[in-house]
Amino acid sequence: MTPQAKLIFTASLLLGTTITISSNHWIMAWAGLKINTLAILPLISKSHHPRAIEAATKYFLTQAAASALVLFSSMTNAWHTGQWDITQLTHPTSCLILTSAIAMKLGLPPFHFWFPEVLQGAPLTTGLLLSTAMKFPPITLLFMTSPSLNPTLLTCMAILSTALGGWMGLNQTQVRKILAFSSISHLGWMTIIISYAPKLTLLNFYLYALMTTAVFLTLNSIKTLKLSTLMTTWTKTPALSAMLFLTLLSLAGLPPLTGFLPKWLIIQELTKQDMAATAIMISLLSLLSLFFYLRLAYCATITLPPHTTNHMKQWRTNNRTSTMIAILTVSSTMLLPISPMLPPIL
Repeated sequence: MTPQAKLIFTASLLLGTTITISSNHWIMAWAGLKINTLAILPLISKSHHPRAIEAATKYFLTQAAASALVLFSSMTNAWHTGQWDITQLTHPTSCLILTSAIAMKLGLPPFHFWFPEVLQGAPLTTGLLLSTAMKFPPITLLFMTSPSLNPTLLTCMAILSTALGGWMGLNQTQVRKILAFSSISHLGWMTIIISYAPKLTLLNFYLYALMTTAVFLTLNSIKTLKLSTLMTTWTKTPALSAMLFLTLLSLAGLPPLTGFLPKWLIIQELTKQDMAATAIMISLLSLLSLFFYLRLAYCATITLPPHTTNHMKQWRTNNRTSTMIAILTVSSTMLLPISPMLPPIL
């Protein structure tokens, strides 16, 4: 793909995201979502591999269906209330249809089946966009409409999301699929709190995007797509593998790393809302995803291949993302001490 084409598609992604997150009218939000979908398709299928074309087709069909449901939901609401404003979604049928549409956009169970398949067929850099930037507009719509949506339905979907994200990622050997199920599991934590403390959902999303970007850029730097390849990285780039180890543990939500911060605040908020049983359930289900994070971390750092050749270790990787990886890894592991500063914001 030529640099000019990449520039056009990246600019279109930025444009689509900006239109959706800054709009008050449903039609504008829908237009932004469609621009986003059309801009990411060439980036998914740029390798021209059959698997990539299949991923792009699956992505297009699911996103087109979700966009149609967003339009249908907003039209139903406008038909009954005369309102096209995003925050004025009051009709129960519209709220239900919109919940389904956003779940389909995000890859939230029970509409999650497309996400691991698409991520597996896309390159790592596009996979990073699909896991972070492409989820920002639907999360924004969820944030804006959260007072109107059914909290019980969202809680059930969130628990299902954390459970399926953990269970389905257990026996995976492909790193991209593991990260897809990791994303589904994290979406559960974001969805469960959206009705009670929407700003916590955004905080969780920002920190998740930060940690996932660090993991994807590291994997792209060491050219790793499956666990068997990950096992050989320690002999080549020990410093980068150690960084990956810490970032994965942070993504798992272990204290005293950054990933523990949103989980801690969400559990605290759920307890305040008299939902202690729900908090216990989602915490226990997140142990499932902890298993595959530990597996990734184990493969990256503790496992050594049986027949290693003696060669010079690369203490410096020759790529442009090294500085970015360093900054993101430090942020992914050391932001927990800022937690006393957050309550006034939240």
